[in-house]
Amino acid sequence: MNKIAHHITVWAYLLVLLCASCKQTKQDTHIVIDNNTRIVSLSGTTTEVLCALGLQAKIVGVDVTSTYPNAVKQLPKVGHNRNMSAEAIIALRPTIVVGVRENISPQLAAQIQSAHVTLLAFPLQYSVAGAKNLVIHLADTLGYASKGIALAKEIDRDEEAKIPIERQPNVLFIYARGAGTLMAAGNKTAAGSMIGLAGGRNAASGFDDFKPLTAESLVTANPDVILMFDSGLQSLGGVDGLLQIPGVAQTNAGKNKQVIEMDGQFLTGFGPRTGKAVTALSKLLHEIRVY
Repeated sequence: MNKIAHHITVWAYLLVLLCASCKQTKQDTHIVIDNNTRIVSLSGTTTEVLCALGLQAKIVGVDVTSTYPNAVKQLPKVGHNRNMSAEAIIALRPTIVVGVRENISPQLAAQIQSAHVTLLAFPLQYSVAGAKNLVIHLADTLGYASKGIALAKEIDRDEEAKIPIERQPNVLFIYARGAGTLMAAGNKTAAGSMIGLAGGRNAASGFDDFKPLTAESLVTANPDVILMFDSGLQSLGGVDGLLQIPGVAQTNAGKNKQVIEMDGQFLTGFGPRTGKAVTALSKLLHEIRVY
């Protein structure tokens, strides 16, 4: 395929995916990856994309949500994706910094750019189309358009394996960092969106974002199943510890010990593994008894 035809194919695919909104990065200018390229990734999602493109060896630093593939856990950390230090980033001498637009403050962006470092920020939308958009645009910007399209198609293929659910279970996602920090995921959250994609119904759909969890709200939501990050469930002492939280034992989920735990980045990353995550959760929800 000649170069012109190649670019027509790429942009046709982008239009199908409704990517016209992604104007926040200089995506009309391709970045040249060479022997001197040093990348810092500020999101677990962008880290996954970079590694899927074969650029893992170019990554010199990541944020703490970058946990996949396993090897990136050994890389220097620059903070949490919503609380990162420009000094820590710049100290790694990156030539490119890649992240999610919503997590990069104007101040952080200005500090990175003032150090004459290329900053690429992409939107993270909690949908299959959004995941494909991010993969395609990041790959195309770095000169790996064909690989990006292949990864996007793989997301579709993975999602096609999900199990249809006849009776939607009410699913409550609880974010926990010990019993003192318990939040329910409402609308416009990655967890809430994943529940819907997998065939469940978000039991906490009366509000946007996250809200502190109370015994009263738990009983009112009365989920059939409680969904948590594996790290969050562990912070409570497992299922037995979760059942000690006021209100949990009074729900259908608590009475029947119907709890699902999944890796956080896998469940809510909305990157190259999105289709796999949807399918995995759908299979787990398929086994849930609905009351």
